[in-house]
Amino acid sequence: MLDAIEVTKQFGAKRALDNVSLSVLPGEIYCLLGANGAGKTTLVNLFLNFLQPTSGSLQIGKLDVVRQPLETKRLLAYIPEQVTLYGVLSGLENLAFFSSIAIGEHLPRQRLLELLEAAGLPRQAADDRVATYSKGMRQKVGIAIALAKNAKALLLDEPTSGLDPSAANEFSELLVKASNDGVTVLTTTHDLFHAKQTGTRIGIMKQGRLVEELRSEEVSHADLEALYLQHMKS
Repeated sequence: MLDAIEVTKQFGAKRALDNVSLSVLPGEIYCLLGANGAGKTTLVNLFLNFLQPTSGSLQIGKLDVVRQPLETKRLLAYIPEQVTLYGVLSGLENLAFFSSIAIGEHLPRQRLLELLEAAGLPRQAADDRVATYSKGMRQKVGIAIALAKNAKALLLDEPTSGLDPSAANEFSELLVKASNDGVTVLTTTHDLFHAKQTGTRIGIMKQGRLVEELRSEEVSHADLEALYLQHMKS
């Protein structure tokens, strides 16, 4: 569903990505680990067509991201570290607005409430202003927007950063539920526990290169931490 094929991205003299190839299948949760500057966010931005590769190609559902940007964006939902919503509007009003842009129609209130509930937002919070929401609640509105769009792939950039352990666990459960429904998930993270707990596969990036790929079921948390630190020190 998500394919990066020998992708290199150059910013002047700096090589942010160096011949990176990866593939994420429907129903997989692929967690990208790496220090700041490793190239994780650059790769996400390339899939979103916010940037274009210097060489190589990216595909979503076998469609080329550069040549077919509108078609590929219809398959995607993106949740950044800080979900941007209108603070003066309620969660339900934000969902109504952004879902209408995404799908080209206005959903009835009952359907909007169902989507927020499916994303884990308490029903009593739906009509509260987003300015009163915690970060975890705003992330859930982002998930609800993705559900409204019926996205086939989710791209997430540090989605659990700044969340307390309980909220991070709830968010992980939402990603697992989405993957069980066949959604493809690619997420960047610094959180080794989140990667091990949530991911079906884990990639480690360093200085623009994908230096390790493994299945999370094949490694313990302690071994993952040791492997990660080994790559960071080498």
